[in-house]
Amino acid sequence: MPKPFSQSCENNKAVISDTLSAYVDQGGHLLEIGSGTGQHGAYMSGKFSSLIWQTSDRVEYHDGIEEWVSESKHENFLPPFELDVNSFNPKLLVDRYDYVFTANTLHIMSGSEVEAFFSLLPSLLNDKGMVFVYGPFNYNGSYTSDSNAQFDVWLKEQGEHMGIRDFETINQLAEDHDLSLLADYAMPANNRLLVWKARD
Repeated sequence: MPKPFSQSCENNKAVISDTLSAYVDQGGHLLEIGSGTGQHGAYMSGKFSSLIWQTSDRVEYHDGIEEWVSESKHENFLPPFELDVNSFNPKLLVDRYDYVFTANTLHIMSGSEVEAFFSLLPSLLNDKGMVFVYGPFNYNGSYTSDSNAQFDVWLKEQGEHMGIRDFETINQLAEDHDLSLLADYAMPANNRLLVWKARD
């Protein structure tokens, strides 16, 4: 059975890596939430050999992620543990993380799941931890492109709980959980990479 593959991950992995390099080149321990296929971790762990990349997702995605982990042979690319934002208990963690990364997840979560994601972050991050969120966002209540508007229609057809999130709402959630916005990068295909840092 072939390992899972996402064309969007293939398309965006290099530009995400280039942007993350300013923050993670020195190494550390990163938790990816919603690892999906595992492609981002396979690529990034090869690019950043001093960065430990910990995958996580719901159990149904673990077999596919583990195939990418096994094939990569990167010692710093770790098999997934179960993490559902609705039910995860951070007290189960031995250590906190220097970074949390998630890509193309907030628009497939429900609004309450997005809130749950941000409520988890303070208990996942160390004192100077950083958060990276990649995906499409609306600004001032408006789509940034016609293609994003069409994508949002498609998302809502898949599930009423899905949809492109408003940047202002997301940033307020981050602020409410002691995170300060460091950067908002424009990315290809009308996506963004948002960077927050835990407040001292």
